[in-house]
Amino acid sequence: MVSNNAYNRKTADIVVVALTSNPQMVDSSFTITSSDLEKGKLNRPGTVRADKIYTLSQSIIVKTFGRVNSNVLDRIRGMLQDLTAKKP
Repeated sequence: MVSNNAYNRKTADIVVVALTSNPQMVDSSFTITSSDLEKGKLNRPGTVRADKIYTLSQSIIVKTFGRVNSNVLDRIRGMLQDLTAKKP
């Protein structure tokens, strides 16, 4: 989840980016492993896709598999800023 706690408390939604086990690298993506998690464990390395942004209803979340550390979250936020920055 990339949305902050204040947003999550005010709305019924959360904002997330995709995490896939597909190792295909594209722009705005990078690989993470279990060592990149504060909590939880990945069965295999995963590819974070910052260009795949979704809004989900909190009511459909059944289970949390992990939580990325602050370095990974900062990297995702940086990629989101790059994706949305005004370019000449």
